Amino acid sequence: MLDSLVTGLYGLTAGVTYLFTQGGPNVIMLLIAALLLYLGVKKEVEPLLLVPIGFGCLLVNIPLSDLMDKGGLLRILYDMGISNELFPLLIFVGIGAMIDFGALLEKPKMLLFGAAGQFGIFFTLLVALALGFPALEAVSIAVIGACDGPTSIYVASQYAPQLLGPISVAAYSYMALVPIIQPPIMRALTTPKERMIRMEPIKRTVSTQTRLLFPIVVTLVTGLLAPKGLPLMGTIMLGNFMRECAVVTRLQKASENEIANIVTLFLGLAIGGTMEGHAFLKPQTLMIFAMGFVAICMDTVAGVVFGKIVCWMTKGKVNPLIGAAGISAFPMAARVVQAQGQLYNRKNHLLMHAAGVNTGGQIGSVVAAAVMLSVLKGMGLIT
Repeated sequence: MLDSLVTGLYGLTAGVTYLFTQGGPNVIMLLIAALLLYLGVKKEVEPLLLVPIGFGCLLVNIPLSDLMDKGGLLRILYDMGISNELFPLLIFVGIGAMIDFGALLEKPKMLLFGAAGQFGIFFTLLVALALGFPALEAVSIAVIGACDGPTSIYVASQYAPQLLGPISVAAYSYMALVPIIQPPIMRALTTPKERMIRMEPIKRTVSTQTRLLFPIVVTLVTGLLAPKGLPLMGTIMLGNFMRECAVVTRLQKASENEIANIVTLFLGLAIGGTMEGHAFLKPQTLMIFAMGFVAICMDTVAGVVFGKIVCWMTKGKVNPLIGAAGISAFPMAARVVQAQGQLYNRKNHLLMHAAGVNTGGQIGSVVAAAVMLSVLKGMGLIT
């Protein structure tokens, strides 16, 4: 018993000594972990993600914990679901099971808004390359502009695993901050008259057959044009097909509830495990967060500007605010558009139009990532 007590006291002393001698970065990350937990619990900012990420960050920065070493809990989770792409792809099945593409199918032209909302990805790619980041790292950073956490994790875990921590945290942080980031940009680029434009309600005329064919056709087209992105598009469309076929309700519900919840917990802990102080606190981390912010802003700018062009072409029949929903933050961006529209016209109901654009943005972000990965494969940078 005395030996056990001595061993315990030695371990405590070693941990405290480590913090005071070389654990400065770990102390900072413990404070960041506390901030993430505070935002998730008290402010309810993406709690399903920030709580496990924050706790994973807490665990990995406790001195001598060895949780990210071989055989450690966080390393097992990382190897089990991130290094082999499994966790983000399972989440995509759940996302597909939750998304209703009806509004987009009623007005397929909304997909153009989703394409415009990906401008920030390619703009940030050029910025990252100009700053000297290698091609694979630049692409992984640029995908933050998709405003889609699973897509960012999928790309970063495969092609820039050393940047997975900051890229993942940046992606989910900016997803949560969409209601704060977007409105000032939307107001700055539109006039009060444009913001008051009322749009005709979307009629529900899409047949069940069309809804069933849509995920199959999109999967085939993506697989033929950008095969490297097929895991992303294939899983989201699998989830949507299960939703629309209505014969596997148990699988659909499990995908969007139990499986998605369990995977989100494991994913968050594994991401938090990559946030060890000495590895995370580097100048490039701040650069990644800055470029991610630029990417989200440029997505919004491009979407709203495209909306203004369409508004002009249709002689004022389209409210340009819906262009802001072209990012992939589903359904948060659509709700932001609805809220902004009603600030200026209480009878302005833009939600269904914005939801159509938002689902187009979800597809657009996956296609953008798929295209970039296929280009990299064509250049011989990935296999």
